[in-house]
Amino acid sequence: MDNAVPNNSATAAVAAGNGVQASGAGGEQPEDASKQNLAQVTNSIQRTLGLLHQLNLTVSSFNSAAQLPLLQRLNGLVSELDTMQKLAEGCNIQVPMEVVNLIDDGKNPDEFTRDVLNSCIAKNQITKGKTDAFKSLRKHLLEELEQTFPEDVEGYREIRATAAAESKRLAQSQNSLPNGDAKVKAEH
Repeated sequence: MDNAVPNNSATAAVAAGNGVQASGAGGEQPEDASKQNLAQVTNSIQRTLGLLHQLNLTVSSFNSAAQLPLLQRLNGLVSELDTMQKLAEGCNIQVPMEVVNLIDDGKNPDEFTRDVLNSCIAKNQITKGKTDAFKSLRKHLLEELEQTFPEDVEGYREIRATAAAESKRLAQSQNSLPNGDAKVKAEH
């Protein structure tokens, strides 16, 4: 896809200065169309930033002789923004409205991530507390039942042991490879 961006040396220098490799510059293309489209949008954003920088330089040192380059850069910017819009239509990226609102308010979107993470940690602690409470209740009930119905509790424990052994055997069989080796989870 050919972008209608002027390919002058200033654009190339700005893009190279940002450390972004343009698509098709010898690197591997992502196999997934969505990732490729996202990469194209990212490259378009980088080109737009470069054009905005050039436009800023032109405007800051404007004189009547710089009117034609100014118009050319404005046209290039409009063209690149149009290209970016067309590329963005193919991207399916969902950004929470809270993040957009934070950006609109001039805040760091990492605050949203931190808040969501803290909320998850708090909910996890509440759930862990409930789980611990149920474990304590189960232990207390088993102690009480063992005093009242020792034979029944012994039968219950045998059933639980058999079920646990069967569950462990099933889990091990699902974690084995066709050659009989066990799958190993990488610990991080």
